[in-house]
This record gives sequence, structure tokens and C-alpha cells, in this order.
Amino acid sequence: MHLARQTVPAPLTLGVEEEYLLVDTGSGIAAARADEVEAAIDPSIRDQVSREFHATQLEVGTTVCTSLDDVRAQLAHLRRTVATAATSVGCQLLAVGTAVLDGPPAPVTDDYRYARMAQRFGAIADTSGQCGCHVHVGVPDRALALEVCNHLRPWLPILQSMTVNSPFSAGRDTGHASWRSVLWARWPSTGPTPYLRDLAEYEATIERLITAGVMLDEGMIYWYARPSTKYPTVEVRVSDVCATAEDATLVAALIRALVATVIDDIHAGVPVPQVADGLLAAAHWRAAHDGLEGIGFDVLTGVLTPAWQLVDRLVARVEPALVRHGDLAAVADLLTLLRERGSGAARQRRARSDGGLREVLALLARQTSGQ
Repeated sequence: MHLARQTVPAPLTLGVEEEYLLVDTGSGIAAARADEVEAAIDPSIRDQVSREFHATQLEVGTTVCTSLDDVRAQLAHLRRTVATAATSVGCQLLAVGTAVLDGPPAPVTDDYRYARMAQRFGAIADTSGQCGCHVHVGVPDRALALEVCNHLRPWLPILQSMTVNSPFSAGRDTGHASWRSVLWARWPSTGPTPYLRDLAEYEATIERLITAGVMLDEGMIYWYARPSTKYPTVEVRVSDVCATAEDATLVAALIRALVATVIDDIHAGVPVPQVADGLLAAAHWRAAHDGLEGIGFDVLTGVLTPAWQLVDRLVARVEPALVRHGDLAAVADLLTLLRERGSGAARQRRARSDGGLREVLALLARQTSGQ
């Protein structure tokens, strides 16, 4: 595509959405009490909190940010405030991709669109709730946003490996660092972003997918990166909800820098990396399985590579954009913290070794509220 460009502002704007799971304080089982918790939330943030597909979930969203300090401060405040509301009605708020303990499938939130989704897709929706993180980066026009998504494709498995935070489900270790990714992939409109030449092909693809019945509307495009259906942004939605506000801030910074980097490539006429969809799917599965502590599949070379080496390559690739946004020092500090702590999945597994699944739940609660 060779299109006239609007000027890209610096810094690019950022917004982060996080989904959380509610569990009963006594049993640790997912609790369908989002309405009670929502009613107890401090009015000062109520417009930043919304219901999700399952009645066991709540979602928060930052305002439009330009600084990482703002992102981190908002996420920390939102987490603490919603966690306090949950505690007041006998629940705990957990930033975790899947429910740790077994329980019945959660009821769907009382919403006409969600009810239609549940009716059409049946048992796909039968979980206790799945929680992800979505990062929005401001892009001045939709055609450019689509091109950015084409260029992002090879890098998204690396970001996925950094955010794995759901090794347990139904009381057992699933053998995957992100079981949420495996469950989420059951939805027929989920997966690697397809390469699409232009907006006309994008719109025709969406129309045909709706005709095929694999989604109700454009809002069910669950690709790992997409032009947002609500905002003038590229939305990256490949991650489990991060264990801590610091982890989420790190990922948001890297995504913004990556978007800025590929915009530079687009303006310079750098062609889109050609990667087969099957290889991308393999790289995403490997990221979900191994996470940050294991081996990743580099789709650009076809070589199995330690995940941390792939992270280092990503950081080197986007370093000029990190410098331009004033984020390099903060990202270096947050990466050091992540290396020390390990991924969210690794932390949960250590907690289980130390004190069983109850210690996992306690860890998740502490991390969520920043204690």
C-alpha cells in the first residue's frame, strides 16, 4: 500500500485495558458477583470499569496516556480500588488468565449481545472466565493502522511469551504457561492477524466472516492485533492479563515502541515480513506452552531460540523508539524486575511448590492489588 500519510505525533498515545477474575474469598472458586462489586466501586473510577462476557469478570481501562508513569499509576490505582470493592462484598480480585480452582462454568453477563454469542457458540463459552490485557496505541488513520498490524505479526509471539500468567486450571498444572491462550483459541475468529493488503480487503474479509457465521459483528475480531473497532488505535490483544501493574506497563511500553518502529519502516518503504500463517500459529502455541522461561520459535529465521534471547532482540529492535519516547530507562528497570521475578506463570508455579494452590491464590491477590 502506498497512501498519503498524516503526521504521526510523538509520543504516540497509549491506553491499557485489563480484565480481572472475581473469586470467592472462602472457596477460591470463581464468583459470579460482578454486579455486586461494580455497585461497590468508588464513583471516582466507575466510568473506567465495565462488565465482561462472564459474570465472574470485570474490566478496567486507563484514560489516554502519553507517559509510562501515567499508565503505571492509573493501573495501580484501578487495581487497588476495584480490589477494595471486591473485598467489601466477600470476593477477591485476581489478575490471572484462568481460574486456578475448579468450579462450574460461569454465567454469561446479562447482555443481549453476549447472550447471542453464548447461544451461537455453545460450549466454547463454558469457562469460569478468561482474562486478557489489551494495549491501544494511537495511530492517525485506519489504513496505517492496518499496515501496522501486518508488520507486527512476527513480533507478537515474543510479547505473548512475556505475559504468560495462567498455568493452572481446574486445580491442576495444564503444562502450558498460558492456558488462557489455548482456551481463547477455540473461538473461531481468534488467531494470528491475517495479512490484508488494504482496507477494502479488510472490510470484505470481515463481511465474509460475518456471513460465514464465525462472528456476529466486527467487535468479534479477536485477532492478536487489529485496528480497534472503537478507537483510532492499533489494539494488541495477545496477552494474558499481567500479574502486576509493572508487568503491564513494560508490555505497553514495548508495544508502543514496536508500533512506532514499524510506522518508521512503513514510511521508509520497508516491505512486510512474509510469514506463513501456520508458522505464526506454531510460534504462538510455543509461546503459550513455554512462556518466558522456555524456548520460542523465531518465525523470521525458523530457529528455536530461548525466549529471553527473543525478548532481547525485540528490545534492540525498538530501542530508538524507546529513546524517542523517553522510555528506555524505565523499560530497562522493568525488564530487570521481570528477569528477577520470572513470568507470571513461573511465579505461580513457585508459589504452588511453596504452599499449594492456596498460596497461588494468595500470591495473585497480593500482586493484583500491589501489596
